[in-house]
Amino acid sequence: MSRLRRYWRTYKPFTRAGIQEQIAYRANFICFLIGEIMSAFIMYFVWKAVFLSSNSPTFMGFTMEDMVVYLFITFLTGYMTYSDGAFAIGEEIIDGSIAMRMIRPCSFESSFLFHELGSRLISASMIFVPMVAGVELYRFFVYGSLRFQPVYFLLYMISMFIAYMISFYFNVCYGFMAFFFKNLWGTTLIKETLVDFLSGATVPLAFLPTGLAAVLNILPFASLSYTPVMIYMGMYSYGEIAWRIGLQLFWLAVMFAVSKLIWRSAVRRLSVQGG
Repeated sequence: MSRLRRYWRTYKPFTRAGIQEQIAYRANFICFLIGEIMSAFIMYFVWKAVFLSSNSPTFMGFTMEDMVVYLFITFLTGYMTYSDGAFAIGEEIIDGSIAMRMIRPCSFESSFLFHELGSRLISASMIFVPMVAGVELYRFFVYGSLRFQPVYFLLYMISMFIAYMISFYFNVCYGFMAFFFKNLWGTTLIKETLVDFLSGATVPLAFLPTGLAAVLNILPFASLSYTPVMIYMGMYSYGEIAWRIGLQLFWLAVMFAVSKLIWRSAVRRLSVQGG
């Protein structure tokens, strides 16, 4: 217990800094949030057009009501699990400030992690509860009964937290590539587009060809978005949920181990372009 207390005392300032940064740049936070919500509504109208043009009330096993829930819970999950570790590490390598972070008597990745957790706390307090409440109200009016399932919601929360940790270490691994390539801005755009598609954030994996969907369900990207969302919607049995969360934990362990291996190699190649 004392060890955990010391660990928390070490990284608590980084969490506080993340909270303060999110509060200080309120306009940036609000504009980003509005942009993301607009994207979610654009996807809603796209899928509405798809269902209206279909001769069946269901499409690949989804009703339009299911699709609405999927879209907005996917938006919420993606927002809550988003990590900008790759961008932050790349920027610090470019301007040279990474040297100061490396000489601190604390873990390099953990300082980033607790900083991001601080900003996630602000996000959760402002958007998570209203979004879940809105989705559940929509389900209530559409189905005429309360569809909220506390057990599935708890499992969704567990899965979403693991998804965030996978996202964080994946982006840390990608960010360490800046030690070799110096600037990741262009490739980051490609990476984010690919991850959105492979994770089911753009198109549900169930809509893809069977073989491709089976492969993508095993890869770590499905653990970032598709798995938590499908758990929330009650699309998985308890046995399948246990398998999916176990797979998430496996990929988390892999990403953590890979980040350590890349760090050991990358730190020997450090050369900054700034001060």
